[in-house]
This record gives sequence, structure tokens and C-alpha cells, in this order.
Amino acid sequence: MAETILVSTAYLPPVEYVSLLGDSDVALIEREENYIKQTYRNRCYILSANGAQMLTVPVLEGSFHKTAIKDIRIDYSKRWQQVHLRAISAAYRSSPYFEFYYDDIERVILTNPKFLLDLNFELLSFLISALKVNVDIKYTAHFEPAANGKNDYRYLISPKTAGLRNTMQYRQTFTFSSGFVQGLSVIDLLFNMGTDSGVFL
Repeated sequence: MAETILVSTAYLPPVEYVSLLGDSDVALIEREENYIKQTYRNRCYILSANGAQMLTVPVLEGSFHKTAIKDIRIDYSKRWQQVHLRAISAAYRSSPYFEFYYDDIERVILTNPKFLLDLNFELLSFLISALKVNVDIKYTAHFEPAANGKNDYRYLISPKTAGLRNTMQYRQTFTFSSGFVQGLSVIDLLFNMGTDSGVFL
């Protein structure tokens, strides 16, 4: 078990992210780095009837300026909350454990946090509690330069690259000829496997 790992913030993070947290005593979430576009920091993937579907939280700053992730504000001029909640409901309402967890996810998303970091933290706090992941979550106090250390995962977990570890296959709501779909948000696991989810982390 890794004593402490360093990770980026993530919106409804992928299974491998939560799996890494479960293998650690302490997870330090980077809050001082500059915001990076097209990452799990403000996006996730769910499994719809048409395959993997990307959900992105729009932000007011960061796309064109060097802005610390802790200062990135959510853009509520776009109706992203309704879009995300409808998509999640359409994808998972027939899954075995949807009714047990959806209301809590909806509640957090509709609290209208000002900052992306706060939204992600509240969702992560709910998820690790629901999944019974025993890890102490803290924020970094200052920016740590990219290290070669094996416990720095900030730039290794990315939708642009293959996962660091394959998720153990579980029953997914939709079955495709290509087989089990990797890289999905951990809510896919939670809605489908419920209290048994920990076995797959």
C-alpha cells in the first residue's frame, strides 16, 4: 500500500483513480497547478446505449490563461447540470443500484459550487464514502514539480492515454460487441455493482 499519492482533481473520476485512492493511506489533491484542458479535471465518461459518452463541466477561466486549478470557476451560463443529470439518468436508471445513489449525486451537482475544485471534492467525498474507500484526502499546500516518483499520478491518469491499470470486468448496463468498456467514471461501477463495488477497485 502506498503511504501517500499525489493526484489531480477529477470530476466523477474514472475507476482507476478511485482504485489508486483505495491502495493509499493519504491522497494529496493538487490545487496549485495551472488548469489543464481536456483532462479528467472537468470531464468524465459514462456508458450510454450508444457507447462511451463524455460529460464536461464548462469553466469560465483557464482555457486561454494560466490559471491555478484552485481558481477555476464553473460556468453556469451553460445548462450543464441538466444535461449531465439527464444523461446519467438515461444511461443508468435501469441499473440495479441507480435509485440508491443517484439522488446524492444530483444533490451535489445542484449545490452550485462556485469553483470546480469544490464540486469535485464534494462528489469525491460522497463516492469514497459510498464505495467504502478508506483514504485521507488532503490538498497540496504548494505546487510540486513533476517528479519521477512512483506515487505521482497527476499527469498519468488521462482520457488521452491508456489506463495505468485495467479495471476488473463487471456487469455493465449496456453490452457491446467490443466487450467491456474501460475508462468510465466510477459511477458506472457504483450503479451496476452497488455494495459489491469494492471488489472491483
